[in-house]
Amino acid sequence: MAQSASLDNEQIYQTVAREILHFRHKPGDMISENTLCQRFGVSRTPARSVLQRLQENGLVQIEPRKGSIVTRLSYDIVNQVIYERVAVESMVLRDFILTCTPADVERVRYALQQLQALSRVYYEDRVRFDSAQFLQTDYAMHEIWFQTTNKRFLWERLSGVQSSYTRFCTLDILEGDNVPDVLEEHTQMVELIDRRCTDGIELLMRRHLYGGMRRLSGLMFTKYAGYFEPLDQRDGAGI
Repeated sequence: MAQSASLDNEQIYQTVAREILHFRHKPGDMISENTLCQRFGVSRTPARSVLQRLQENGLVQIEPRKGSIVTRLSYDIVNQVIYERVAVESMVLRDFILTCTPADVERVRYALQQLQALSRVYYEDRVRFDSAQFLQTDYAMHEIWFQTTNKRFLWERLSGVQSSYTRFCTLDILEGDNVPDVLEEHTQMVELIDRRCTDGIELLMRRHLYGGMRRLSGLMFTKYAGYFEPLDQRDGAGI
């Protein structure tokens, strides 16, 4: 049944993009103009515009005479984004620890409490657990040390929606059972901040940010192999 025709292009785009990012449309699935027209009660022009924008952001690939296909994740891109985050965030967290005020520390502690509350939902009722909210709350805690050290541009660059990495993080929550690890590692970050200790920051960040690679290593090449672009020999050499 078509949804309300009052939806504009931005609302349609956000709806479909969100569905792709959270695997309601899986890599390799087709999304046609006709489907969007019928679902949202719009003509071909806005439907085509939405698909073009999805392609510009790496979420679909438009193939003439075939349709639009949800793109697959790139292992290589995911690996490079994680590498970048470890390098940059280790330095930013070190700067935060050396300069943060008691009020800054309380903001971090409150962010951890929010993450703990979501984790309790995860353990008590998986149906009510919201993976998107969990990822957003995870990011919110990291954002604090970027904001406090005046590194907002870097955070926006690292945390913006990225076709492969954002979906990889969601897959890690849904299938990697990452909640226990994420909660433990965020708790350890707070402990370092409380002790004003900069030793072991990079080691902790590597364990935290590469955790998805570790948890999903088997599934990426078996159950979810179809979600990823084929690896060439060079890409797979370091796995």
